[in-house]
Amino acid sequence: MGVAAGDAQPQFHVLAVDDSVIDRKLIEKLLKTSSYQVTAVDSVSKALEFLGLLNEEDDERNSEFASVSLIITDYSMPGMTGYDLLRKIKNSTSLKDIPVVMMSSENIPSRINRCLEEGAEEFFLKPVQLSDVSKLKPHLMKEKSKEIPGRCSSSSQQQCFGPASSICI
Repeated sequence: MGVAAGDAQPQFHVLAVDDSVIDRKLIEKLLKTSSYQVTAVDSVSKALEFLGLLNEEDDERNSEFASVSLIITDYSMPGMTGYDLLRKIKNSTSLKDIPVVMMSSENIPSRINRCLEEGAEEFFLKPVQLSDVSKLKPHLMKEKSKEIPGRCSSSSQQQCFGPASSICI
């Protein structure tokens, strides 16, 4: 039995959330170009449904079905915002370790800082570019290494991936 070439590197699953069809298609294309599996939705409620968090009591029951490696979400959306999604993810016992990346077309430092303080890994300014997508890999690898005992045990290795390492303002 041989291993297929595609199996050599793990396929990371990214949940992309944006109400703008143009921005959603762009981020989806950039992620797929970088060999990510992508699920794209147009609202926070659809993201929560996909993650099994639509109802508060669903946190423990349904979240094992969402095999998401990272969430990238727009900040400003009708109804619930990307910030609301970030807070729900970080307050979820089963999903709090999933890296969340925020994006916005508005460069508002207080908003950026609030998201990073709440647990966002990155904050990208739109339009998202391929160079932004390349910044996702360390966050995915950091989360993957938590699953493998003995990997990335050096504290200096883990510090280099903190939210403050590459803030784009």
